[in-house]
Amino acid sequence: MTMWFEAARLAVVANVALLVGLTAVWARNYRAHGAKHTLGLLVFGAFLLAENLLAVYLLYFHSTFHGWVYSAAPVAQRGMMALNVLELLALAFLVKITWE
Repeated sequence: MTMWFEAARLAVVANVALLVGLTAVWARNYRAHGAKHTLGLLVFGAFLLAENLLAVYLLYFHSTFHGWVYSAAPVAQRGMMALNVLELLALAFLVKITWE
């Protein structure tokens, strides 16, 4: 496996951790206030968490995914890593402003 693949894997795991925290906060806030905006954040977080959990499955447990796709297309490796890292940065910023 390459450095790009490992960076993507680490970023996806970090995304899952941040999303679990964010969705827990948004669920608590929705129960307390019942605001539609908070419900929207909760649904958004749930879908994004599902997407990242699927990515964890594919990157860690599905050998044909990383064995064929990533070895055949190094540009795809860098692209996926860049998307995962950008998502991580966006979630880190969202965590910062949510928990202030």
